[in-house]
Amino acid sequence: MTSFQQSYKGNFTSTLRWHQLDELWEKVIIQPDGWYIYHIGENPPTEAVDENILKQFIEKVDQLLHQEHKYDYCGIVYTNNKETPTMIKIFDPKNLGVVCGVGKNITHPRWLLSRILPEAIGVETKYKRWLPFWD
Repeated sequence: MTSFQQSYKGNFTSTLRWHQLDELWEKVIIQPDGWYIYHIGENPPTEAVDENILKQFIEKVDQLLHQEHKYDYCGIVYTNNKETPTMIKIFDPKNLGVVCGVGKNITHPRWLLSRILPEAIGVETKYKRWLPFWD
C-alpha cells in the first residue's frame, strides 16, 4: 500500500463544530505550501496549488458548506490530525451516505486536501456541481 493509500484509509477525526472547522482552516492557511486539491472522481492533481488558490478554495468551500449544511454543527469535514493536518476529507452535504464506512457502500469525500500527492480514487461522480470554483 502506498503512502497516499495508507493516509487516505487511516484514522480521521471530524470537525464536529463549525468553530473547529474554522480552526482547521487557520492551520492550513498558516502552512499554505504543498497542498493538493483533488476533486474525487476526476483526475488527481499533479501539482500543489499556490497560496492564493488554496485560500480561494477554502473560502468558497466553507461558504458552500455553510449554505448547504444548515445545521448548528459541521461534522462533514474530517482530518487526519487537527493540529498538523496533512489530509482533509470534505464530504458533500447533499450526498453523505455512510461517511463512517459502516455498510456496503462507502461514501467518499467530494474534495480532498492533501499534502501527499493524490492517487486516483475510482469513484464515479454523478454530477459536476462541485467543480473547481477558483476559475
